[in-house]
Amino acid sequence: MSVCKKVLKPTGSFHIAIGDSFAANVKIIADELGLFMRNWIIWHYTFGQQTKNKFARAHTHIFYFVNNEKHFTFNDDAVRIISDRQKIYKDKRANPEGKMPDDVWDEYPRLCGTFDERTNFPCQMPESLLARIIRASSKEGDWVLDPFSGSGTTAVVAHKLKRKYTGIEISKKYVQGTLERLEQSEGYPVEGEGERKWSEHLDAELKWLYHENKIPSDRLISDPYLLGLFTNKFNKRIGEYQHPFQPQDIQKHLIQLRKGAKLGPLRANIESLKGSIADSKGSLWKSGMKTT
Repeated sequence: MSVCKKVLKPTGSFHIAIGDSFAANVKIIADELGLFMRNWIIWHYTFGQQTKNKFARAHTHIFYFVNNEKHFTFNDDAVRIISDRQKIYKDKRANPEGKMPDDVWDEYPRLCGTFDERTNFPCQMPESLLARIIRASSKEGDWVLDPFSGSGTTAVVAHKLKRKYTGIEISKKYVQGTLERLEQSEGYPVEGEGERKWSEHLDAELKWLYHENKIPSDRLISDPYLLGLFTNKFNKRIGEYQHPFQPQDIQKHLIQLRKGAKLGPLRANIESLKGSIADSKGSLWKSGMKTT
């Protein structure tokens, strides 16, 4: 952490993902180094690590520090999501850009061995999670450093998002795997003056955005207002301004992903949970049972 602090730009950000055992130590060391904490994020994931004699572990701590508490890069427009005011109440007073995500992230599952994104290396983080961090804390052309590169996810996502990057890794096997991943990611996202063609990268971006905004696909596809909001966010996300995708384009690809079972289920949101609880209470009362 002290070495990273030395090479951190005055306006730079420093993110650390760590388990429970050393989370408190990380905060104390950061205070001693003069770093300022902006968020203590909890990444709550599905497919938690099962245990026999204690509660299953299903989260990781992500500390978000900056060098200067008043001067730093934070691109809020790159990570805002559609708010409840927009998607539930359709309130015209709502910020048209949406709201900031909460500091508990449950949109990103832990990568299991059966996932398409998974490489042959353990402890791999999802690209979508790294993309949120890199988008928020850097601009195109900025430098991203990962001192423990592992399978190279940080470098790959930085490359896709047009950032410069440096990864440090002691394992030659991991380095070789990272180089192969970087080569395979070449050309994503597609750039050019002409109309952008659809690609696997755009499928991934569409899926990421879908899970971040947590609007069920049936509702999103059938509601022109929500589909329009979602389409605008998608075009901003991928930097498509000259030839933006239209709502019908996004609708078509959402349907294709869903039919191919590639969209994935949404994590339960508050609205659906309330409905489920209300339904279950009604059923139990009818059968003569009380709930607490």
